[in-house]
Amino acid sequence: MQQEILLQLSPKDAADAATINLAVAKELAVHPKKITGYQILKKSIDARKQEIKINLKLNAFVDEPFHEFTLPNFAFPDVRKSPHRTIIIGAGPAGLFAALELIQLGIKPILIERGKNVRERRRDLAELNREGVLNEDSNYCFGEGGAGTYSDGKLYTRSNKRGNIDKILQLFVHFGADPSIVYTAHPHIGTNKLPGIIQAIREQIIAAGGEVHFNQRVNDFIIQNNLITAVQTSTGEKFEAENVLLATGHSAKDIFFLLDKKNILIEAKPFAFGVRIEHPQQLIDSIQYHCPVWQGRGAFLPPAAYQLVEQVQQRGVFSFCMCPGGIIATASTSQNELVVNGWSPSKRNNPFANSGMVVQVELKDAMKETRDKGQRRWETQQVNDKMTLLAFQEMVERKAFASGGGKFVAPAQRMTDFVNGKTSNSLPDNSYIRGVHSIDLQEVLPDFITTTLREGFKSFGKKMKGYFTEEAIIVAPESRTSSPVRIPRDEEKLHHPQLINFYPCGEGAGYAGGIVSAAMDGTRVAKMIGAVHHKIG
Repeated sequence: MQQEILLQLSPKDAADAATINLAVAKELAVHPKKITGYQILKKSIDARKQEIKINLKLNAFVDEPFHEFTLPNFAFPDVRKSPHRTIIIGAGPAGLFAALELIQLGIKPILIERGKNVRERRRDLAELNREGVLNEDSNYCFGEGGAGTYSDGKLYTRSNKRGNIDKILQLFVHFGADPSIVYTAHPHIGTNKLPGIIQAIREQIIAAGGEVHFNQRVNDFIIQNNLITAVQTSTGEKFEAENVLLATGHSAKDIFFLLDKKNILIEAKPFAFGVRIEHPQQLIDSIQYHCPVWQGRGAFLPPAAYQLVEQVQQRGVFSFCMCPGGIIATASTSQNELVVNGWSPSKRNNPFANSGMVVQVELKDAMKETRDKGQRRWETQQVNDKMTLLAFQEMVERKAFASGGGKFVAPAQRMTDFVNGKTSNSLPDNSYIRGVHSIDLQEVLPDFITTTLREGFKSFGKKMKGYFTEEAIIVAPESRTSSPVRIPRDEEKLHHPQLINFYPCGEGAGYAGGIVSAAMDGTRVAKMIGAVHHKIG
């Protein structure tokens, strides 16, 4: 028989298969020899008490042959001769998983990506990190795989109602991810492993008859009778298909301007804005695992993470995209604008832990800031409600770039000095490759951001004893948490309200926040396109 059980073991015991086997037998009150094996269904860490425990949900095999967990058999039919074609703009998780779903539905995807393939993209990142030279179409945000490929690869999401999470994780495993992501509570692939997986997905799309075109930045939509009949790119090429799925990510500002120019409805979307904060990983380990810094977490626990949230005068401040054993990176997509983000390799073995620490920004906040301190490019055009949050984002990014002195050097401050409004005399060691410049971040960030962050840091220092420390560095700005613009779509049919063959999708359209939720949204939209084609034959 098979039976599901719950176990709580020490980290050392949970790492040993023989010990788990004995624990299963004891829990079921049977002789250990009767246990032929077990499958891990869920695994998480319970660090709430002094003694750390690992929670395991297992499917135990008793007195019957054991068989390993097997993935579904994903079939990808040949769609070369399909009568139906869909253009997908953007090869991030939403676009890639939409393409896979369309192929399974018998529809040929034509994937258009402004950046380079995942291997060539790496050279542009190296030049950015080494020389401070930015390729606006190939960087941490743009290129095959999207922003997630070279910015960590966390697969955790709360979007349980948006689609089939299990299928997304199983597809990642199918294309080369470690099988443990299927049952780990907070799955993570790692920036070093994601490129190979993304390449495998692309190769499958092409093998099934789909098309993938790199270095093709969309600069126009050809519209007739409320339908997009073709997409034109910066190379002068035109791509035609029955439907267009837009999955360009949260940083494709030119797409928002193009839609606005074509009188295609868009709207402002509140988002979160703040900084990256970085501590020594050993310090975070000691706080979360209740151990002395000098002792370390031990061999059987992963680098510790944290999640923090607080309300400060009815405004939310919270941690975002926390990267244990990670690195702070330059995530800019435009010249003279500075954005930082974080990522971790699969082993999370770097000496620092960084996290976004961000504040909710509403339209009224951005309207005041852009009216009082607007930049020159926004003075030449009307800053209407739908673009105000985008204008706010750009305004602070430009100020941050200038304050760092150029070449994507980042303005920074010790955490304690930031709270006390004091410019740091020195800055601690940190992971930001382009270098940091000491400045009072009050000169860069709007007052409501700094005020909220200061009170939030004080509160977090009380929740996590030792978190509020001069060893922590704040690097600004963390400004691309999500899109500041939403592209509306019909709640049921998922197409744009003005164009019935135009499907906004993923983070850039305002319907996802992270790799898995974007992949689920891409899959969901692809299914809707498939349902429409099924109805019309």
